[in-house]
Amino acid sequence: MQQRTLGSQGLTVSALGYGAMGLTMAYGPGDEQEGVAAIQRAHELGVTFIDTAELYGLGTGSNEILVGKAVKDFRDDVVLATKFGFDLSDLSQGFGLNSRPDNIRKVADNSLRFLGVDHIDVFYQHRVDPNVPIEEVAGTVKELIDAGKVKYFGLSEAGPQTIRRAHAVQPVSVLQTEYSLFERETEQLFPVLDELGIGFVAYSPLGRGFITGTARPAGEYDASDMRNTDPRWQPGNYEKNVEAVSRLGELAAAKGATVSQLALAWLLTRGEHIVPIPGTRSVRRIEENAGAADVALTEADLAAIDEILPHGGFGARYTQEHLPSWV
Repeated sequence: MQQRTLGSQGLTVSALGYGAMGLTMAYGPGDEQEGVAAIQRAHELGVTFIDTAELYGLGTGSNEILVGKAVKDFRDDVVLATKFGFDLSDLSQGFGLNSRPDNIRKVADNSLRFLGVDHIDVFYQHRVDPNVPIEEVAGTVKELIDAGKVKYFGLSEAGPQTIRRAHAVQPVSVLQTEYSLFERETEQLFPVLDELGIGFVAYSPLGRGFITGTARPAGEYDASDMRNTDPRWQPGNYEKNVEAVSRLGELAAAKGATVSQLALAWLLTRGEHIVPIPGTRSVRRIEENAGAADVALTEADLAAIDEILPHGGFGARYTQEHLPSWV
C-alpha cells in the first residue's frame, strides 16, 4: 500500500490506517479473537498504522492489550498510536479530563506495558484539557520523547491556537479529528496544519458506519451503542442520510467500487498529508476498505460527490454537550 508522511519529523505510515476503538467500546460487545484477526488481516494488506487509546479500555488496558497481542509478531512493521488525557479513576461518576504531567507519565508507562512494547510511536493528547496549559502537556511529552518512550507527539480535536502553542514547545506531527463525507467542519483547520507542517488523521472516516450502507435507525442497536443517541441516526436526519448514501452507492457502483471505498478514496484526494483510520471488527470489511487505496476519482466524480453532500451529513456529529471546544 502507498505510504504517506505525517508532519515534518519523519512519521511515515500507510495511506490507510486502522482504528481499534470499536473493538472494545462504543459499538456494542466485541470479541477479542475477532479483533485480533481484523488487525492481522489489515497488516497482511499493507496497513501499518494502528490506533488505540487508554480510554478504549476504560482504564483496564483491554484495547491496548488486544492490539499488542495482534501485532506482537510484526511490531517493528507497524506504527502504534495511543492516547492520554482522561480521568478514568472513578467510572461510577463518568470520566473527565486529566492531562496533568503526572497522569501523562502514568498513562505512558501503562500503555507501554499493555501494548508490550518499549516505545510508543505516536502519543496523542486525546482531548484538550482546559485546566492544564498546553505548554505543560507538550513539555511533558517532549520529556517522554527525550527519554525514548515516545517517538512522535499528536493532538486530537484541538483548535488552531492550541495547536500553535503546543507546536512551539514540541513539534506536533499529527492532528486527529473526525473527518468524512458526513463531517467537513474540520477542513477549517487545514491552513494551520499546512503552515506548520502537521499531518492529519481522519477518525470515523465512514461516518461511524453510516456510509457503509448498513445503518439502522436509532434504537435498533445494542444498548451500549453510541449510535442510539447520535443525531445523524435520529428521525428526520436518518432518512436524509440514507438517501445520500444510496446516491453515493450508485456513483460507486458505476466505478466498480463500494460506497465505503468511494468515501475513503475521497478522503485520500483531500491532501497528501491525510490518512483515514477506518475501524471494523470484520475481516471482510478490512479487505473492502483496503481496496479504497486503488480507487481513482476523477474531477467529475468529485463534483458529483459534492453535489450529493456539499456540506456533510444531516445532523450534528455529537450531541451539544459532547462537542469539542474548538467547534
